[in-house]
Amino acid sequence: MCKLSKWVIGFAFAALLPAQTAEELVAKNIQARGGLEKLRAIQTLRMSGRLQAGSFMAQLGQDAKAPDLLRQSFILQGMAQIQAYDGSSGWQISPFSGRKDPELVGEEELRGLQDQADFYGPLVDYQAKGNTIEYLGHDTVDGDDAFRLKVTLKNGDIVYYYLDPETFLEIRVERQIFIHGSVRESYTEMGAFKLVAGVYFPFSLVSGSPRNPGEGAKITIDKIEANVPMDAAEFKMPKEK
Repeated sequence: MCKLSKWVIGFAFAALLPAQTAEELVAKNIQARGGLEKLRAIQTLRMSGRLQAGSFMAQLGQDAKAPDLLRQSFILQGMAQIQAYDGSSGWQISPFSGRKDPELVGEEELRGLQDQADFYGPLVDYQAKGNTIEYLGHDTVDGDDAFRLKVTLKNGDIVYYYLDPETFLEIRVERQIFIHGSVRESYTEMGAFKLVAGVYFPFSLVSGSPRNPGEGAKITIDKIEANVPMDAAEFKMPKEK
């Protein structure tokens, strides 16, 4: 099928759909994920999986605790790189860079950790968080139709959500982080959604930079556990030995 025919069909499909508002799409996304009650019933998440970029493979782990605690591990050849956010500061241990002692992260890494640490995501309680949303109309992801939402975070960063028009689940998320007048862009494409504690989570993700679209890393989630007991102390930067 030629590109013009695809465009005409996509346009006709969009014209048949009822008008949407940003607020309606946010509500439909939250309901599609499992609903606000089930989302808020989850207070901690533990994930484990694998990252593959070409022939490179590593084990991944992540602990998260509401409302904004995060700890991620990247394990390769028996060594673990750790990045974490404790609700106010971000820190890391980077043995692959020859740094075995914990240290505070730079501003760019901190901003990324802060965004990821939002336990329920920027759409849930977006007004209370100081986020604003806009519906930008229809777009495509890998040739498929999608609703496009723009979320401007309180700190000025921007997140674009692409929602499946049938399920209303996010199938692609793009982030723009603004640091000292420059922008850092990234994307994540989601798939293989499965229910965990009544909430849908993606078990397959591809992340990368829009500037190098063919060099994305694939993340396969092996296991997600909800409401695992977690001590807030595990997210704090340990003291140097």
